[in-house]
Amino acid sequence: MNMAERRMMAIGNTLVSEELIDKKFVCNLTACKGGCCVEGDSGAPLEKGEAEILKQVYEKAMPYMTPEGIATIEAKGFSIVDEDGDDTIPLVEDGPPERTVQYGRGKKKYCSFVHFEKDGIAKCAIEKVYKEGLIDFKKPISCHLYPIRITKLNDCDALNFNSWNVCKPAHVCGTQLNVQVFRFLKEPLVRKYGEAWYSELEIAAELLSKG
Repeated sequence: MNMAERRMMAIGNTLVSEELIDKKFVCNLTACKGGCCVEGDSGAPLEKGEAEILKQVYEKAMPYMTPEGIATIEAKGFSIVDEDGDDTIPLVEDGPPERTVQYGRGKKKYCSFVHFEKDGIAKCAIEKVYKEGLIDFKKPISCHLYPIRITKLNDCDALNFNSWNVCKPAHVCGTQLNVQVFRFLKEPLVRKYGEAWYSELEIAAELLSKG
């Protein structure tokens, strides 16, 4: 389904897909193993200024990064332009398959800032350092918002729900707990657009639920 076919509603200076209200979602890392940091053909999109922030926090994140991730950053820098023309975090292209075999097919690609826990779950090295209180940047906003994806239009942002096989456990968990996508992602949405914007979204969601 393309963006034109999705039902969108205006919230402030954004267009929001009603899927953010209709769909249920809660991450289940035990089941998905953090696959969104490993699967995919392109790195996480970066907003203006975020590559410079990555540069500033890099040394603190290094102890949690893989040797391949460090080598990739040293060789390619903190952002590269992908096939869509977006600035993205470089991916490790030739890491050993055993690092990602738990995600299926022994894929070698993964985000340069991935930290693999002992149980095999892929997490963010930047977020690990943030939780230790050493930096005040949690992670790129595109990562924080996922599975919401932002498309930049001429005069506004379009927020859509990106549904794919990796997140099936999250759909199940969200349905069981009855948590809508936009409620699960309140923190990053407020981080990106502010409390007033989120309050407008809540009102729109309530009106939508009443038909």
